[in-house]
Amino acid sequence: MSTIQNLNSFDPFADTGDSEAQPTNYIHIRIQQRNGRKTLTTVQGVPSEYDLKKILKVLKKDFACNGNIVKDEELGEVIQMQGDQRVKVSEFLTTQLQLPKKNIKIHGF
Repeated sequence: MSTIQNLNSFDPFADTGDSEAQPTNYIHIRIQQRNGRKTLTTVQGVPSEYDLKKILKVLKKDFACNGNIVKDEELGEVIQMQGDQRVKVSEFLTTQLQLPKKNIKIHGF
């Protein structure tokens, strides 16, 4: 008669210590539908060492669109811009601010 092995000593869901899912601060670029063909582009998660007001001023001038900074309880400060500026914002963040492209997530459509 074989004995039943006790597996209670090993917890398969225990924290092993290797934090493969470390919190990398992603920058999320999203698009929101307004009314009709109008859209909003939102940028959240920009590192706090950057001045959002200066970034927004440059983005508005370069992309010829309006925008503002919205303070959100959960997400912190979020940049909002008129129109679909996702690709342009992504290029701006990688070229001008030298942010790694792997930290930028583009969402929508």
